Amino acid sequence: MGISEKQYTILLADDHTLIRHGIRNLICNNPALKVIGEVGDGEELMEYLKTTQPELLILDISMPKLTGIEAVSRVKKLYPGIKILMLTMHKNKQYFYHAMSAGADGYLMKEDSDEELLLAIRRIQDGKSYLSPFLSQDFTDDVISAYRNNHRSSPFETLTNREREVLNLVVEGHTSKVMANMLHLSPRTIDHHRANLLRKFDMKNSVDLVNFAVRNGFVTQAG
Repeated sequence: MGISEKQYTILLADDHTLIRHGIRNLICNNPALKVIGEVGDGEELMEYLKTTQPELLILDISMPKLTGIEAVSRVKKLYPGIKILMLTMHKNKQYFYHAMSAGADGYLMKEDSDEELLLAIRRIQDGKSYLSPFLSQDFTDDVISAYRNNHRSSPFETLTNREREVLNLVVEGHTSKVMANMLHLSPRTIDHHRANLLRKFDMKNSVDLVNFAVRNGFVTQAG
């Protein structure tokens, strides 16, 4: 690497020392990358960022004192220029959606290969989103393409809190009248939310909507 070339700075946030050291050793073998620090919990992370901000934060989703999802939201609000790669053992799709909705730029599994970590870093450094191949096999093609092509706009991310409530109740099989009573709204308002859900997910009817939402992990189906 030439002297004039600037290294891409990275901060590691994980409560497992061995994982941090493993990632640091891997990154240190790449002269274009530089680990500038390590932290072991969410509070330590926020204190560190008060004085030094990396270009990329590699963040464990299961952090003590402040969860990874909460940390993403805070970091993006205070330091919007910092890119965030989530590192996790969770294959649950709802973790992925919550992380990306909070502002994460990528989602890497801890069982991914060393080469996959470097690929994730390169994609995020290039301004793109990243999704682990371990997770991508569980999604439909249109959801994958949204993240692979950096559109970053899955239907789930555009939902209001009320629409998410209604979506969960639709999946549970409730009628508009029952939902109206449960949410203290008029049936007409419920029908309006249902229409918005069909439009946002580009579905023709509630059956298709339920199947798509459950298959892609937007909600969990009881039973």
